[in-house]
Amino acid sequence: MSGLSRLAPLSRAVSPPARVSCLCCLRAALCVLGVALLAGCSLVPAWQRPGVPLAQSFDGAAGESLANTVPVRSGWWREYHDPSLDGLVERSLRNNFTLASAIASVEQARGNAEKAGAPKYPSLSLDGTFDRSHQGRGSTTKSQSLFAEASYEVDFWGFNAANASAADLLARASAFDRDTVALTLTASVTDTYFQVQSLRRRLAIAHSISDDAWHILQLLLAQQQAGVATELQVQQQRNALATFQAAVPALQQQLDTSIHALAVLAGTAPEQFTVSDTALADFPIPQPRPNLPASLLETRPDIRSKEAQLQSANQSVGAARAAFLPNIVLTADGGLSSRSLSHFLSSPFASLAASLAAPIFDGGALRGQLHASQAAEAKGVADYQQAVITALQDVEDALTAARQQQLAEAADQNAADAARKAATLAQAQYRLGTVDFLTVLDAQRTLFQAEDTLVQARLARLQASVSLFRAFGGGFGVTDSSTASISTPSRS
Repeated sequence: MSGLSRLAPLSRAVSPPARVSCLCCLRAALCVLGVALLAGCSLVPAWQRPGVPLAQSFDGAAGESLANTVPVRSGWWREYHDPSLDGLVERSLRNNFTLASAIASVEQARGNAEKAGAPKYPSLSLDGTFDRSHQGRGSTTKSQSLFAEASYEVDFWGFNAANASAADLLARASAFDRDTVALTLTASVTDTYFQVQSLRRRLAIAHSISDDAWHILQLLLAQQQAGVATELQVQQQRNALATFQAAVPALQQQLDTSIHALAVLAGTAPEQFTVSDTALADFPIPQPRPNLPASLLETRPDIRSKEAQLQSANQSVGAARAAFLPNIVLTADGGLSSRSLSHFLSSPFASLAASLAAPIFDGGALRGQLHASQAAEAKGVADYQQAVITALQDVEDALTAARQQQLAEAADQNAADAARKAATLAQAQYRLGTVDFLTVLDAQRTLFQAEDTLVQARLARLQASVSLFRAFGGGFGVTDSSTASISTPSRS
């Protein structure tokens, strides 16, 4: 309810001519303010997106078929078809504290933008007074008044509009920063989840090879008692067994640490946190569709944040320019007053005033502010361009990793298959006495290293595909900043 509408019920006791006179004065003043709203111009420099070196296509995607690729979109982690992974990512989006902080920062920036936009509109206040004073010998004077006051700074040069736009754009940048945090979070959860599964497989391999080495040691001890095996062979096998067993605690430590990290990403304490077991080979490896380099300007939330920050700096330059010029403030007030309760608020009054203020000498404060704003804009240009070329590097690195890791895994698979056959043959031939024991030891070590390397190669391929989804923006940056793509985390 406006100040004038609040005033109306209190003025019913006033005579119609007086009440009409008061309200007409206020209406006239507000009409003047409304006309003033239509005036004004802007000193904000014309906006143009800075030029960046963009190729027509990515080198890493040259010659690649798009037949089996999947588009990069929100919820990209579902392409791995693992319900446990889906649940962990969604849980992290609800409960992660870093993301909650980013969401709160967005709300704070929007509040600041709302505050910065307030000077664009007139202010209206309603005040009332009641005064009672004694002047000696029982003489008492009473007075009361009720009045409304409106003021408006004519934004002729666009100073207030530029400041408001700058704050709005900072809020927009904050929203894209939130999306960047969400993208980083989902990629980290997915990477860590794959790492957990990889370490479980490597730990199982270490236990298996240790068990095999123990059985061979028992065989050697039996052969030593029979006079077939030597003490040297027994001690060599003890050394091999201890080496294999030493790998188990190190892998277990890495596994525990990864599970703890996953718990923190999911916004929970690491105690009693569990992760379901999924065979690493069961995960499909999706190939994200490589969009054109220019698409990163719209799909990477970090680039869009830098652009919004640069646009905000551009608005601040306009505000700094406008501060040099005079400003006009219009004020209007009107109300009712009386000196006795018997004529309660019976005397209407109204006034309209305009003031002009222009800076003459400020010791260089305005000039310094302009220089600072221009420097901030220049910095924003460099930051934006750096963000773009860094994003291009991210994509090229991820494309190279995806292609080379696929070749590496194929080679490691062949090596593991050959090592497995060699180890089986070495043990069989040793029992037949056709090869010496060193051949068996070498075959065991080779098999362990080959299987362990193969698991790590599979992990590298999975993480390379995650990096590609992340490099292309993960679908977070394509949403308009006016719509919150990430909801406030639940703390229930």
